[in-house]
Amino acid sequence: MTPLGEPRTYRATPRVTLRWASNFFFIVGIVALGYVSVALLDARLYQAREARGFEEALQARKAARPSSGLQKPPASLPPSQPNRTATQHVELIRGSAAWGRIEIKSVGLSSIIMEGVDRETLRRGVGHITGTALPGQPGNVALAGHRDTFFRSLRNVRKNDEITLETLDGHYRYRVDFTQVVAPEHTEALNSSGVAILTLVTCYPFSYVGPAPQRYIVRAHMIPE
Repeated sequence: MTPLGEPRTYRATPRVTLRWASNFFFIVGIVALGYVSVALLDARLYQAREARGFEEALQARKAARPSSGLQKPPASLPPSQPNRTATQHVELIRGSAAWGRIEIKSVGLSSIIMEGVDRETLRRGVGHITGTALPGQPGNVALAGHRDTFFRSLRNVRKNDEITLETLDGHYRYRVDFTQVVAPEHTEALNSSGVAILTLVTCYPFSYVGPAPQRYIVRAHMIPE
């Protein structure tokens, strides 16, 4: 007991400290879970909205050219250069940064494609790596996506699976040649090519917590119509 009139001092016991720490990390976990949920919901709503816009634009394009169908870019169109953007080669969906859609039916993958690979773009969809070719051009079309969202199903892709890219200018089919795990500095996968190929890039391992140390590559070649 303390002498009469002397203020009592309190010392935190290990049990109290542990309880406060437990509560703190519980709150942090709830906040993090809420952020992830909001981000996923935003991405899903964005994809749904852009998919509707893309379909409407496709139908409008078909209605405007009922006899000739979708017109592909000229075969003489040169490969894209580093300073060129998608707006110079493919038509964007009205009021959007999106210009196409990727589908791999064998693994249930479908996503709107946008230009660039910044954080905001990859949070909402699949991004085209600026400076690489675009569908309909000779060269290497390179797309990137997050391993825990839009490109998660790439882990199930197998050789000979079919990939389709669709823009307002045309419909393009590719067949998978191989998958490969490489180091982040292994950028040869993005090199240009004399033939029409497609490269998909995501982080690896798929189940890794935090920034993944490697990259997962899917390479495919265009199938002639």
